[in-house]
Amino acid sequence: MAMSESPVEDVGGAVLFGVDGTLMDTVYLHTVAWAEALRQRGRLVPAALVHRNIGMGTDALLDALLGTDRDRGGDAALSAAHDTLYAQYWSRVVPLPGAHDLVRACAVRGWQVVLASSATRGEAEVMVRALGAGDVIAAVATSADVPPGEPAPDVVRLALAKAGVPAERALFVGAAAWDGQAAAKAGVRCLGVLTGGWTRHELHEAGMDAVYDSPAELLARLDDSLLAAPPGWA
Repeated sequence: MAMSESPVEDVGGAVLFGVDGTLMDTVYLHTVAWAEALRQRGRLVPAALVHRNIGMGTDALLDALLGTDRDRGGDAALSAAHDTLYAQYWSRVVPLPGAHDLVRACAVRGWQVVLASSATRGEAEVMVRALGAGDVIAAVATSADVPPGEPAPDVVRLALAKAGVPAERALFVGAAAWDGQAAAKAGVRCLGVLTGGWTRHELHEAGMDAVYDSPAELLARLDDSLLAAPPGWA
């Protein structure tokens, strides 16, 4: 799918999906890639701690793992190492159960579907192809567009701009506390799924209105959820 660079036609409301852990089973692949990239450069960070920061943009993730007072001269090399290591998994990137049908069901109900991710542009393209729903995805916002990444609300705001809707006519679906925090800062209500490895309590604490076990459960309960129909849908 080509990445959209301009707002799409406003058809009522937009659902903004996080990607890693929300639609794609990639959180732990990123965890291994970051842990190994750090190890190769002499920084031994427990994988469990790395996991707790997946979903942030690179700068924020490295701040959390290595401290804000670190020598930032090595950040570009660390990021490049992660990207190289993660690319080895691209052939194994798969959607979470129910994710493909969830995206299509939202589009059928009149939502514009926009992906909002701290992934690189290349990673996002791989995941869109693997998801197999590129024809119903209106736009994609990535870290290439807004380098700071989550939990700053920049990616969410860019996704809103690409959808051409105000915050009150959008919903965000994510899988990490950072998703809830970023959505809240942008004024967007948020739903959560547990497939990113966070607990239900943590996602509620991050501001998510409702939390589902998986994309498949959200799909099964779609008609009773905030995603039943977009605002203004007749």
